[in-house]
Amino acid sequence: MTFRGLVLAVAVVSGTLVALPAVAAESCGGPIKPASIMAVNACDSPDRVVAKAAAVIPRKGQLAWQQRPVTAFTHFGMNTFTDREWGSGAEREATFTPPSVDTAQWMRSLKAAGVTQVMLTAKHHDGFVLYPTRYTNHSVVASRWWVTPGCADPAREAAEAARGQDPSAYWQTRNTSCVNPRGDILRDYVDSARAAGLKVGVYLSPADGAELPKTFFADEVRRIEAKVAAGQPLSIEEQATYEDRASAPQGQGRYGTNSPVTRRTIPTLVPHDDRTAALARGQLPKFTVDEDDYNAYYLNQIYELFTQYGPIDELWLDGANPWRDHGISETYDFTTWFELIHALSPDTVTFAGPAGVRWVGNEAGQARETEWSALPTTGDPRTAHNEELFLGGATAADLGSRQKLADPSVRYLQWAPAESDVSIRPGWFFHPSEQPKSAAQLVETYRRTVGRNSSLLLNVPPGPDGRIAPADTAALAGFGQSIARTEGRNLAEGGPAAVTDSSLTTAKPLDRPLDIRLPRPVTFDQIRLGEDITRGQHVEGALVQAEIGGTWQTLATVTTIGYTRLVTLPAPVTAGRLRVVVTQSRATPYLATFALYRTAA
Repeated sequence: MTFRGLVLAVAVVSGTLVALPAVAAESCGGPIKPASIMAVNACDSPDRVVAKAAAVIPRKGQLAWQQRPVTAFTHFGMNTFTDREWGSGAEREATFTPPSVDTAQWMRSLKAAGVTQVMLTAKHHDGFVLYPTRYTNHSVVASRWWVTPGCADPAREAAEAARGQDPSAYWQTRNTSCVNPRGDILRDYVDSARAAGLKVGVYLSPADGAELPKTFFADEVRRIEAKVAAGQPLSIEEQATYEDRASAPQGQGRYGTNSPVTRRTIPTLVPHDDRTAALARGQLPKFTVDEDDYNAYYLNQIYELFTQYGPIDELWLDGANPWRDHGISETYDFTTWFELIHALSPDTVTFAGPAGVRWVGNEAGQARETEWSALPTTGDPRTAHNEELFLGGATAADLGSRQKLADPSVRYLQWAPAESDVSIRPGWFFHPSEQPKSAAQLVETYRRTVGRNSSLLLNVPPGPDGRIAPADTAALAGFGQSIARTEGRNLAEGGPAAVTDSSLTTAKPLDRPLDIRLPRPVTFDQIRLGEDITRGQHVEGALVQAEIGGTWQTLATVTTIGYTRLVTLPAPVTAGRLRVVVTQSRATPYLATFALYRTAA
C-alpha cells in the first residue's frame, strides 16, 4: 500500500520539524497530565473520562484565538462580479473587474465594529485565487485587474496560449511592465490588516470547481439542461453551471480524477521559480509527500500562504465535496494538510483541525446555551476533518456533556472551541438587492455567540466597487459603539481584583461560593463570567445571586461558562453585594472574570 502523507522534512528554516499537537497518553489509573488532545483508553471508567475532560486545555494558539472574540470574514471574489453565492469554476478571469479595491477602507469599517482579526476568502469553491499563485492560471494574474487599463503585453497572450499545458503560465507574467501594483489582493489585505493592528486569517476552499475535469462538466451541463427542459428547479450550484454552460472549467482538471499517488516535493518548483535559491540554501523548508494531483496542488497553495503571507493566525477550510452525489469526489488528505500547516506555523488554529476551532453548527449566529470547548471525538482529530468526528455531527444539540463523554464510541478528547459564522447580509457575497442587519441585530448576535462561549465570525462582503457599502459601515460602527459603551467600564470594579481585572490567569477558586462586595451599590443589567481556561473548562452549573433588601435573590442560572458567559437581565438591578455559586463542576473551577455592565443604546 502506498503511504500518503508527510514523510520527510529535507530542510527547515530554524529548528526541527514540529509534529502535530501530541496526544497525551498515560497508564490506566495514573496521573492525568493536562493536554490539548488526549486519548481515551478502554480501561478508563466514566469518572476518569470526566476527569480527563477537565484536564483538556487550549494550546498556545487557541488561547490567543479565544481572546479575539470577534473576527470579520471577507467574502470577495469571482462571485462578487457574477452576483452569485456559488460559482461554477468556468467563469472567465476577465469577469473579475473591480475598478479599485480599497482594503484600507475595509479595515477602518471592520475595526469600528471592534473586530480584532480579519479573514479573507483567498479561494472560494469556484477556484478563483486572489493572489498570484504558481499552481493555476485561474487567478488574479490572468484577470484584467492585474494590469493597468489599456496596457497590452505579448507575454500575456503567450500565457493564454500555454495555459492548458502549464498551470504557471500566467504567474510567469506577473512582473509585466503594465502590472497593477495593487493586483495581489491577499497581499493588500494582509498589509492593511496588520497596519490596522489586526490579526489575519485566510480561507482556502478544498472544493474547487475550476479543477473539475472538462468531461465531467460537459456531462453535468447535459444533465442540468435535461432538468431545465423538464421544468425542474435547480440548486444554486446547478444554476451556476447552467449559466456557464458555454464555457468550461478554467483549471487543469485535477479534482476527483483518481490520479496516481506519487512521491512529490512541496513546494513543487515551476519554471523560473523565484524560490529556487532560497530552497537550495535551506532558507525555506522542503517536504516530501505521497499524493495525487489535487492534494499536491492544495498542499502547494498552503505552502505559498504560510511562507509568503504569514503569520496566519487562523486557516479556514471546510470539508465541502459538493459533486459527490453526481459521480465525482476528491479524497482530501486532511492528515497531511494538518501536518504541513502545523510544521509551517505551529500556533495557527485550523478550522476543523486538531486542537483548532470548530463550526458551531449553524450559520445563524447562534451558539448553544451549553457550549463546551473540551469535546469527545470518535477518532483521532489529527486524521480527519473534525466535523466528522463529533458525536452526532457538528450540528448536534449536545457535543460535550457527561452523557456524551460516556459514549462507548469516544476515542479522544480535544480542546475545540466554537466559532459562530454569520453574515451581516442574507448572502455571503455582496448582492445589491440585499440589506445588512442593523446594529441592534448585531448586538443580539454578539450576545448569542460571544456571550455563550463562542467566537463570532461576522461576514462583511465588499461590493463590486471594491468598498464596504455605507449601510454596512454604519451598522458596524453602531454595533461597535454599543458594545464599547456597554463594556467600557466594569461596574464590579472594587470587588476582588483577581476576577475584576482584565487578566485571564488571575482567578479565584470556586470550591465555595465567591462573595463579591462592592464599594457601593451599582445598577446593572448584564453579568459576565469567565473561567481561567488555562486550567480547563469545568463549570457545569452555576448561579449568580445578589443581596437585595436583605435577602439573596438569584439573578442568573447558567450551565457552562467557559471563556465567556454573558447574561442579560430582563430589567436593571441595583446591588452592592453578589455571589457566584457553582452547583456542578468537573473539577475545581477558577473564575477569572466577573463583570457587571449597564446596556448602552
